[in-house]
Amino acid sequence: MSLKTKNINHLTVHSIAQVVNGTISGAPVDTEQKIEYAFASDLMSDVLMLDTNDITLITGLANPQVIRTAEMSDINLVIIARDKKCSSEMINLARENNITIIETPYSVFKVSGLLYNQGIKPIF
Repeated sequence: MSLKTKNINHLTVHSIAQVVNGTISGAPVDTEQKIEYAFASDLMSDVLMLDTNDITLITGLANPQVIRTAEMSDINLVIIARDKKCSSEMINLARENNITIIETPYSVFKVSGLLYNQGIKPIF
């Protein structure tokens, strides 16, 4: 059995939200911003070790530390999985730092698979 993937190089923030059945919150965003890479982790120390720009972070954590880590790592899009809801503190912090958040009911594993199947590239 082979996986069928779309032959695209990028998805936009808007199309990612649709793919993961998510809700966009956080900073006012250009929903047509193109996204090429993603990284999934609940260990923010692993995120801080990345040496790649313009990535999307997929995580099951919903706390202000995620936004602080995204800020330090120049990550502009964070996908919060497992139907976790962001606090007003997280949303305000994201707005202050121009970070977009997508909340999705799907698991980190499912989000990663869906985005990979749509052409998003992994870091490793």
